[in-house]
Amino acid sequence: MEDAISTVEEALKQQALGSAVNRPRASVIAGPGAGLYSMQAACPYLDVFGFKAYTAGSEGYRFLVYLYSADTGELLSVLQAGLLGQLRTGAATAVATSHMAPGDASVVAILGSGHQARTQLEGICRVRAVTTARVYSPNADHRRAYAEEMSRKLDVEVTPADSPRLAVEGADIVVTITDSRTPVLDGRWLQPGMHIAAVGGADMYVSELDDATFERANVVVVDDVAQARIECGELIMATSNGVILWEQVRELWQIVGGVTPGRRSPDDITLFKSLGMALWDVAVAKAVYDQAVAQGVGTRLQGYAPLLNPPPPGEEVYPLPLAGGD
Repeated sequence: MEDAISTVEEALKQQALGSAVNRPRASVIAGPGAGLYSMQAACPYLDVFGFKAYTAGSEGYRFLVYLYSADTGELLSVLQAGLLGQLRTGAATAVATSHMAPGDASVVAILGSGHQARTQLEGICRVRAVTTARVYSPNADHRRAYAEEMSRKLDVEVTPADSPRLAVEGADIVVTITDSRTPVLDGRWLQPGMHIAAVGGADMYVSELDDATFERANVVVVDDVAQARIECGELIMATSNGVILWEQVRELWQIVGGVTPGRRSPDDITLFKSLGMALWDVAVAKAVYDQAVAQGVGTRLQGYAPLLNPPPPGEEVYPLPLAGGD
């Protein structure tokens, strides 16, 4: 997690400098619950570019990241990216928290107890001295299991809460990590100084936050505005209702790069909406690739044809068939 946090933060700093490029997610839907999703990014400062492709189907999601050399165009690696995605998402929340939450924040509320919720709390604990966390899930067994597991893993007191409001009251940091299509956080529960990380759902029909939350937030930040305009159900509804203007929404690279402050006063209510960026995937994939090469692990793929007889400069390059029909 420490490596993921530093890698994601550096990627955002480079984005602020113009040395990293992100493209919004694209999707093809094949039927109810079935689809293919892809997202691209370039990290010239790491000499790589790549994309993440993932599928949704009857057995859940499958994630792959393809990493290429920005110098030669060579395919460097193909990584299974389920855990990688959990790490980079938790790391991004940690980076936003480090720049936007109160410095003395110590109490965390987690609304949601799925696999992504675990790295959310882990990341926050790396950037703030968390003493207590409360978790709510509609399933009592799930929230108890989460509390027991994360208490052991993080050496932090994590307790199950019987309602979202009981989890949120008195918290310094609130994380929503659900797939709910109706708000799980009521803006009336918010107190001055709170920081909210809304991480669940990249879907125009998912809405973890109500309009009152946006009305009360002094600073609203997303990872990518272009992506939020087509995927962020909460902001699509809030802007349609005139609660907030898109021009008021900032991007995380602006906060990390020092273009605009993540918090202007101790009483500010700050909000980070995370949809997930390919930039984080590619940067973290490069870090994993470098470690794999250094440690001599991984499987060498065969049958990948190099570019034979490169053309003179200025001539167009056409793809060649793979040798042996592979």
